[in-house]
Amino acid sequence: MKQTQPIWKKTAAATLALSMLVGGATGVMASAKSSKHGSEHNNGKGKAKKVEINLNFGDLNQNEWKWAYDHIIRLAAQGVFNGYEDGDFKPRNNITRIEALVAAVRLLGLKEEAEKPENMNAKLNFKDFDQLKKKYGWAVGYVTVALENDLFSETETSIQADKPATRLWASVLLVKALKLEAEAKTKMDTVLPFRDAKQIPAGSVGYVAVALEKNLITGYTVTGSDDHDSDDDDNDSNSFDRIFLPNKPVTRAELAALLDRVDQQLPDDKNAQAITGTIQVIANGSITVKKADNTTVSVPVDANVFIFRKDVKAPLSALQVGDEALVRTFQGKAVFIEVTKPAASAVQLTDSGKVSSFTLNAQGKIATISITKDVNGTQQVIIYNVDANVAITGNNGVLSPNLNVIVKGENNVVKSIEIQA
Repeated sequence: MKQTQPIWKKTAAATLALSMLVGGATGVMASAKSSKHGSEHNNGKGKAKKVEINLNFGDLNQNEWKWAYDHIIRLAAQGVFNGYEDGDFKPRNNITRIEALVAAVRLLGLKEEAEKPENMNAKLNFKDFDQLKKKYGWAVGYVTVALENDLFSETETSIQADKPATRLWASVLLVKALKLEAEAKTKMDTVLPFRDAKQIPAGSVGYVAVALEKNLITGYTVTGSDDHDSDDDDNDSNSFDRIFLPNKPVTRAELAALLDRVDQQLPDDKNAQAITGTIQVIANGSITVKKADNTTVSVPVDANVFIFRKDVKAPLSALQVGDEALVRTFQGKAVFIEVTKPAASAVQLTDSGKVSSFTLNAQGKIATISITKDVNGTQQVIIYNVDANVAITGNNGVLSPNLNVIVKGENNVVKSIEIQA
């Protein structure tokens, strides 16, 4: 069988505008009825419907779903997971094997590969392949790519598309997605810290061991006769006070948490359409981010942008210059901003250079100033936000390009501009 691109080429965000968003029975499984907030995919006739991104789900309360909320939103922003046409996410719904496989393939950036005609029209030697092709013809390419990238066991004879994805099945899938199968095979004699460890087949023990080590999945804490799901808790309970429940079906919320943990352990791809760096400017409906290589990029902010700051959903006004952030874009606009490290308070600013340009806000006041300066022999342009009440001294308070200035302020916001003679 031919080889696809390496599974480590993670470009899920880069293909966001073409993604088919997982939406359960009425989303990812509806071949001809793509939902407004759900999915775009080929219907077998060469036509595809355009995607809209929804990050505000009607049934996803942040307090109720605290353990899964961040995971779900991050994956939805990448086009790996999304909701139903009624605007809900339905986090409690169980997910099937075919849905889990499709989501994993997309997360790994292989969506375009999966939808190539040669993969969509492949004939696979599974006993139930005809059933798959008849019911989920659009997913044949995803199964083909999953098979080529070792997401199936060599001994599997059936796809079992509609079978619920269990915790054990999902654990094995995700360890294979991380290319840790060789490591898993060296840990088959691991003593797993669960009361129900004997329910885990011998050939799967190593996979569960690796999934535990990588913090992809943990278990459930047993309290008397009650079981408490602690998959997102940092719980160091006594070994055998926990159970794994290998045959328990995985819900959409649980799979989102698992996939997001995998995503955080995958190497970044230079082609991925995500911007990471420090926020320099927030003005005129756009955000400017300074990346690690000292280059800056500015993107307009979508009106419905979803922002995480200090682990809670926040308004655009909560962002601060100096915040370190991850920005995901869709159709050229920032739709998701996650502050990974909030700006320190009251960081003093002093800088100097030649005025390159400046912008005005709707009230005619200076909103931003760009200065050109020499940095290690290279001319660089630095952009700063300007306080609405900025004090300008020198040159009769008249600012214009090519003037030498000293700017001062805090948190990268200029509060005074001294024009030098």
